[in-house]
Amino acid sequence: MIILIAPENDIPNEIEILNQLFEEGLMFYHFRKPAKNYEEHVAYLNKIDKNYHKRIVVHYHHELINEFNLKGIHFQEQKRIDHIDNPSAYFKNLNMYGKTISSSFHEPEVLKDCYFEFDYHLLSPVFSSISKEGYEGRGFDVNHINKTIVGMGGINTETIQETLQLGFKGIGVLGGVWNAENPVESFKSIKHAYQVCATN
Repeated sequence: MIILIAPENDIPNEIEILNQLFEEGLMFYHFRKPAKNYEEHVAYLNKIDKNYHKRIVVHYHHELINEFNLKGIHFQEQKRIDHIDNPSAYFKNLNMYGKTISSSFHEPEVLKDCYFEFDYHLLSPVFSSISKEGYEGRGFDVNHINKTIVGMGGINTETIQETLQLGFKGIGVLGGVWNAENPVESFKSIKHAYQVCATN
C-alpha cells in the first residue's frame, strides 16, 4: 500500500494535482491539514471529484465521516493516547461501518503493545525526513511485529526496497511527492518502484 499525506500548507494547484494523482491510482490519501477548521475541511473535500472521496482518510474533524463517503479516520499520536482507552464512547456518534481506522506511532514497541486493533499503523521516521528538517531517520526493523505497518519519513524511489526489507507492509510519502518539481510524475515513479520491489 502507498499512502500519500497531504502537504500541511496548501500549495498552488493542489486539488488539480490531487485529482490527477487519484487518476494515476492513488488509493490512500491522508487529509492532514491541522490549520484548517471544519468548514475549510468541507470546502476542500467539495473541490475533489466525489468519485475519489472513498480513498480519503481524515486526520482532523473525524465527524466528516458522517457527511462524506470517506475511506476512514486517522488518529494522530496524542489523539490516540487521549481517546483509545474508551473507544466505544469515541466512536458512538461516528458512522464507521466499513471504514478504516489507523494511527501514527513513533516507537515500534508502543505500536507492538497497542491493544486496539487498527487497520494499519504509520511508523516514522524510518529515514531522515524530506519534508521536516532535523527529523533524523531511525531505520526501524519491524519484522518481529505481526501488524500492518506503513513506513514513513524519507521515503523515495531509492529507499523503498530497504523499507520493505525492514518489514513494512507499505510506504507513506509526503515530501517525496509534494516537494518534487512534478508531483504527479514523482508519484508515478514511486508507485512503479514500489510495485517492482513488492513483487521481488
